[in-house]
Amino acid sequence: MLEEVEHWLTTRSWSATDRPLHRILAAKQRTGQSVSVVLPALNEEETVGDIVAVIRHDLMQQVPLVDEIVVVDSGSTDRTSMVAAAAGARVVHRDDILPRIPAVPGKGEVLWRSLLVTSGDIICFIDADLKDFSSDFVSGIVGPLLTEPGVDLVKAMYDRPLAGYEEVYAEGAPQKGGGGRRVGQGGRVTELVARPLLNLHWPQLAGFVQPLGGEYAARRSLLEQLPFPVGYGVELGMLVDALHLVGLDALAQVDVGVRKHRHQDGQALGRMAAAIYRTAQLRLARGHLVRPSLTQFERGEDGFEPRTYSVDTEERPPMAEIAEYAARRVA
Repeated sequence: MLEEVEHWLTTRSWSATDRPLHRILAAKQRTGQSVSVVLPALNEEETVGDIVAVIRHDLMQQVPLVDEIVVVDSGSTDRTSMVAAAAGARVVHRDDILPRIPAVPGKGEVLWRSLLVTSGDIICFIDADLKDFSSDFVSGIVGPLLTEPGVDLVKAMYDRPLAGYEEVYAEGAPQKGGGGRRVGQGGRVTELVARPLLNLHWPQLAGFVQPLGGEYAARRSLLEQLPFPVGYGVELGMLVDALHLVGLDALAQVDVGVRKHRHQDGQALGRMAAAIYRTAQLRLARGHLVRPSLTQFERGEDGFEPRTYSVDTEERPPMAEIAEYAARRVA
């Protein structure tokens, strides 16, 4: 298994600089494939506009790589929709997509519904909370799908400095504690939960640097066949299901540099970890499992008080099974 992973790292791990933009554009023109960029967004007014503006300028106005940018708003209470629309995105509200199926909270829910309001042969997902955004995030992960016919899904890989470490990280200076670049890294749920799960149960996926990263691109023909966990487990579930459906050689990753974004607090990470563990558990042994919950503690006036949350375990079926989607494809 180790040899298989090492071979995969050699043949399916690239840098964004490996494919110049002119080569990617030539492949797009030759194959006639279209590209949609989807940003799932919830209260991201501070960052979503800049991301949309960079993509529009670099990859729509300067070069015709991206055909549409769609921001799917999952119930923002701030100016996310207005800012995204002003920057040039088409904004669609989650509840307006497939209204016969009531929407539930969760990132995976938004990604699943986005298949119904996009037209691209290739769909590129980008989180809406990124700072100092570079269009390399899009061109880097879309490139292999246009130039390599055997690749169906591409994850971005990057460094993830924690807040407060960005400046020294950018300068290449040693990090606090003498650990070099590794100290202060983000991706805590990845290292404590997702990576151990993948290495133990799906060792073929051990080569993915950022298995939970929110920046990835895939062929519509693959996405429409996958179930979508509605919450935080969507990235792990998609990776595992894609492995079983198309095989390791159809999966790839591209180094796009450094990812800066808003970090969640420890309790939010705990809920994320529980959802990811449950997603893995469902794939290891489906059925006969109780609906789980997670109890955490916060200090109140009378000491530590319990807060119990349900773990989002619902999954949406492959979009290809939805009648409205099938009718749209026929039309």
